[in-house]
Amino acid sequence: MAKRNKLTHRQKRQVGKNLSKKLNKDEALPQDDNLEPEESGVVVGRFGQHADVRDSQNQVTRCHIRRTIESVVCGDNVLFRRNKESGSAINGVIEAVSERDSLLSRPDFYDGVKPVAANIDQILIVSSLKPALSSNIIDRYLVASEDVGITPVILINKIDLADEVALAQVDTLTTLYREIGYRVILLSCKSGEGVDALQAILDEKVSIFVGQSGVGKSSLVNALLPEAEEQVGDISEMSGLGQHTTTSAKLLSFKNGGELIDSPGVREFALWHLPEERVTWGFKEFRDYLGGCKFRDCKHMDDPGCLLKEAVDEGKINPIRFENYHSILKTMAEQRPNHSNQY
Repeated sequence: MAKRNKLTHRQKRQVGKNLSKKLNKDEALPQDDNLEPEESGVVVGRFGQHADVRDSQNQVTRCHIRRTIESVVCGDNVLFRRNKESGSAINGVIEAVSERDSLLSRPDFYDGVKPVAANIDQILIVSSLKPALSSNIIDRYLVASEDVGITPVILINKIDLADEVALAQVDTLTTLYREIGYRVILLSCKSGEGVDALQAILDEKVSIFVGQSGVGKSSLVNALLPEAEEQVGDISEMSGLGQHTTTSAKLLSFKNGGELIDSPGVREFALWHLPEERVTWGFKEFRDYLGGCKFRDCKHMDDPGCLLKEAVDEGKINPIRFENYHSILKTMAEQRPNHSNQY
């Protein structure tokens, strides 16, 4: 597939104007005298200009979103009003979004930094032996988790597919991340390995699955909540990549407490919106050495007096993580939008 040219800032502004015109042609919202009093709810799904809101009685109402509201995502606590007369597919209006305790976002080239989910207690980073077990991708999610201050847990799925070589790789990565201080759970939906351990950490928390397409997020949801009946996708034989099965984020509830947000699969979690210094800080074992290098503009490569490089050479920082760090910075530079062509 040919690479698409990037939009200039002028083009982006025009896209925004066109979108605004389109929204102004949307179906008019109900007048206030046609609405019930405000009540509280939580957003369990977002679909274009509408969102599904669950009330205190676990009833779900599909609502319009006031155009004055900047963003609405899964997990948001909101005030909404129902239509006095039902009968339409859209039976309410979201009036306001409460202040968020946490927000997970990801950069989108056309939309800027795009919110994914709100009020999350922990991020469950799902990787698997197929399509590929990649510490680089895991580290991208870990940096994103550290940046927003949400506790990450690493899930390595499809462990039943592991041969001796794969088991050695899993053992290496499991040891690496546990030594840094991250929790790692090995999983198999087929054998049931690790499912009880996963269920235990989900109780009484709001969690979100993130990970590449095809790593088995939907299969894990089905193992935890069989009634969810999530569609499960296959791995493409040509590309070796997973096929998208979840098309919009949704919030699911457990009978014994706790909630889970199943988000659309992303094959690569970009970090180009973050300053390089923030990415460096996102590798938490680096923090003891930051600010101590000989030169203030140290690139942490072969710079004289680089404390990070010395720590790698002395075995205090794992070379896999150090290599992933530089790989992430390189990819960020390549992905960051070019602002030189804005006029």
